[in-house]
Amino acid sequence: MAASSENHVELGFLEKVPSWTLRSRYFPSKVGGFPAWLDLKNVPQVEDLQCRNCGEQCVFLLQVYACIDEHQHTFHRTIFVFMCKDSKCCAKNVNTNFLVFRCQLSRQNEFYSDEPANEDERCLRPCVQDYLPVCVVCGVRGPKQCGKCHDRNYCTKAHQLLDWKAGHKASCSKEVDKEQYTSEFLLPEFEIVTEPEEEEGKEVPEKSEAERLEEFQQFVEEKGGALLGEDGGTDGFFDESLNEDKQYKKFMKRIKQEPEQVIRYQRGGDPLWVSTNNIPQPADIPPCSCGSVRQFEVQILPQLLNHLGLDTVGDSIDWGTLAIYTCAASCDEGPAYHSEVLWKQDF
Repeated sequence: MAASSENHVELGFLEKVPSWTLRSRYFPSKVGGFPAWLDLKNVPQVEDLQCRNCGEQCVFLLQVYACIDEHQHTFHRTIFVFMCKDSKCCAKNVNTNFLVFRCQLSRQNEFYSDEPANEDERCLRPCVQDYLPVCVVCGVRGPKQCGKCHDRNYCTKAHQLLDWKAGHKASCSKEVDKEQYTSEFLLPEFEIVTEPEEEEGKEVPEKSEAERLEEFQQFVEEKGGALLGEDGGTDGFFDESLNEDKQYKKFMKRIKQEPEQVIRYQRGGDPLWVSTNNIPQPADIPPCSCGSVRQFEVQILPQLLNHLGLDTVGDSIDWGTLAIYTCAASCDEGPAYHSEVLWKQDF
């Protein structure tokens, strides 16, 4: 995906594809599974990926490939988002259970050919394992090792225990096909495919407002009702009290055009907020460490929750929208994976 202009919104939809097509060399936009790291040598440290609330390791949520053509150092560019899986760390309008990183490379780099990869050719390399050990549970740095077989790496003792209970206890010191390993810690994996949004205000022929609302409600019900409250709507996505919120109405009107969208990409544009409450002011978004302001780039919609399998009775992970702000200059200073800002807004 090339970074879009201020007047152009790219919508992202989920598609199930073979997992090998979502490896680093294909520069994917994706949800779940292992992160497809861009810079394969200088990935974040283990402590950089720990929840700011509980200190546990965050899970990879999604990444968006968004190159910027006008800069040499952003020929390849990806935004990575991580999330704590503990629902107790999820609080209304609080972002401390999320982490965002931006990584970019020039066309000439030490990892990839300057020619496009053949998308029909199954190839797993180059990969991060060529440069450093990786945790078999979550796909981040794995400095720890199984003390018995010395053949599996982990980010933390907690993930070593998860792996042990998940089956490594029985297979330790035996030949194991690591490519077939699937961690239960990971989120379901999908490709994110994009298409331009129809112009705002453009009428969809032969569909009334009531018909669109009915279609959207049907979509939510078919996906398991994850956007509804436990009582059918009084504290969820269709909370009747929200009908008086003009921003919520605007959100609903736009989303109903394409109800299965899970992200909206518009670098330098404006998020589609779900409420008039907790909309950030410019001073609320800190500047980049290089001194440049941060601008909106991409938002994650609540529809994604339907696909993640994280619903629980009582407390659960939830959001209205997650708006990601990145350095307007897309600076190349500091670490390979630059920390960026996520603003969480709830209904």
